[in-house]
Amino acid sequence: MTDLHVVDATQDHVDDIVNVIHHAFSARRVLDPPSTQLSENAATVGAAIAEHGGLLVLSDGVPLGAMLFEQDGDVLHLRRVSVDPRYQTRGVASAMVGCAEEVAVRRGFNRVNLIARVELPDTVEFWRRRGYSVVDRQAHNLIYAKALPIELTVPTADDMQAIGEELAGQLHAGDVLVLSGDLGAGKTTFTQGLGVGLKVRGAITSPTFVISRVHPSLGGGPALVHVDAYRIGGFAELDDLDLDASLEDAVTVVEWGHGLAEALAPDRLDIVVTRGDDDTDETRALRITPVGPRWAASGVRVSVLEKN
Repeated sequence: MTDLHVVDATQDHVDDIVNVIHHAFSARRVLDPPSTQLSENAATVGAAIAEHGGLLVLSDGVPLGAMLFEQDGDVLHLRRVSVDPRYQTRGVASAMVGCAEEVAVRRGFNRVNLIARVELPDTVEFWRRRGYSVVDRQAHNLIYAKALPIELTVPTADDMQAIGEELAGQLHAGDVLVLSGDLGAGKTTFTQGLGVGLKVRGAITSPTFVISRVHPSLGGGPALVHVDAYRIGGFAELDDLDLDASLEDAVTVVEWGHGLAEALAPDRLDIVVTRGDDDTDETRALRITPVGPRWAASGVRVSVLEKN
């Protein structure tokens, strides 16, 4: 059984989803306090699908896994994440979660979260491997969350700078941004916007020939440390810059940092800027991927293009 089909749940799937939930959770050991999943029935599942939707995983028409959604502000909650125990270890849960994250992005959410019981170590490990972080704990419940990537089409250099300026308002001392992408795509332009938003001193230009520049704050906020890793041969050379001395007190931006700067901090923003084949076209593709619990708790928001 290799072909998995993840479909949007409809009212026609209600009975299958109820059966999957009951199979999945009846096979788990009894917890104290007990879980409420086995209380789900056709009425409750049907109402959940009608209001928020969900997913069903099929193979040759056989239901293998299911999930219900719940929407709240900028968060899509994943509920009743269930795999029929007869079909575990076949990638059902991973396929379903990946599709759920795609649904969240399409619906405009910047985060997904869920509740997992601390007494179930296999479940806890699954979510950790999927990039989810614990952002809260309520008694026996661990609240897991993951910030979702943002993909934007940026029409002009001014727009790129405006995005950097808006993002600066969500940054604080200790944040690390790893920039990569095409030569001349706009990484420094983006960083210039960050500098405006952070209100730092000095003109921000490509630091290629000095490798690293520090721009102190003009208003008591964090400094901006701007690093160009283009000529750095490995993490050892990056480590020689002694960035650790400023990481906690500054916002650190590392251009050309992919494959090098990720080790600087477990929480970071991976930012990729790419350009098209037409050199006369200013349009750029921008992807912002938040990593780690710091961003899982808040997500990233970019609204400046919506105002244009």
